Amino acid sequence: MAAKRTKYPKWFVLFRNSKDWLIAKFAMGLLGLIKMLPADKAIDTIEEMGRFWGMLYPRTKQARVNLKLAFPEKPDDEIEQILRDMWGNLARTAAEYAFLDQIFDLNEDEPEKGRIEIVGNENFIALRDLDGPAVCFTAHTANWEILPVGAAAHGLNITALFRPPNNKYLAKEVLKARTTNMGHLVPSKAGAAWALAGIMQDGGKVGILADQYFHKGDIVEFFGRKTKANPLLSKLANNFDCPIYPARTIRLPNGRFRLSIEDPIDIPRDENGKIDQQKLLQAIHDVMENWIKEYPEQWLWLHKKWR
Repeated sequence: MAAKRTKYPKWFVLFRNSKDWLIAKFAMGLLGLIKMLPADKAIDTIEEMGRFWGMLYPRTKQARVNLKLAFPEKPDDEIEQILRDMWGNLARTAAEYAFLDQIFDLNEDEPEKGRIEIVGNENFIALRDLDGPAVCFTAHTANWEILPVGAAAHGLNITALFRPPNNKYLAKEVLKARTTNMGHLVPSKAGAAWALAGIMQDGGKVGILADQYFHKGDIVEFFGRKTKANPLLSKLANNFDCPIYPARTIRLPNGRFRLSIEDPIDIPRDENGKIDQQKLLQAIHDVMENWIKEYPEQWLWLHKKWR
């Protein structure tokens, strides 16, 4: 027998919707105010606020637990510093959302004079010019929103899978802004897999954030511990037998970024030549683990990655 869906009273639904509407209006109004300030000053100010207030946020306890699971050898003072730096990075990412057009300042002739530098430009060109489907994966590192902006700015037509906020009013505003700046998007919900498959069927490229826990996923090891990974990426690769490119953003000093598009990963296959989806998911997590070990303060430790 199917479980009954909880039916909330009308007053509760009205209250919840009103609260979500107010939160959305406040958030978008704050972004509007931030846009009126010089970009660097606004972002630096929000970062300092994030470093302080973030440490008081209840979910920081979960991030602390995650860090200790991943780095049991690190002393407590180093764990606390990574947490503060994580909140500084997350606050900057939120503030940078208001200045995406200004932040993507790429000077290809003199890279040191722009905010953006690119490593693996030959991979970007190969991906852009590929006549057929491909998958890119990344993680919640540095400002992960810059990758699709860079792709759209340089002619790479890529459809990104994203998880909209639970607040439906805020989700609407975020989707509107992202569609303007980042090209095609597919919200992560029922039917998303079919939508991405349809795009790849037509030779399109898709981008996936691959570092979140997925309760119906396949088991992989991450920092030496078992977790569950979303099998969508490996299933798409298996269906289309296409290249898989790792891509990430690295935050640099002085408000700068490095976009790294790495060589396509070696796809593991069984004795019959078919893609080994389990080993592929593990290989993807190994790549992301190495990224996080390099810059632990730039990953979003708030996820419940191990359960």
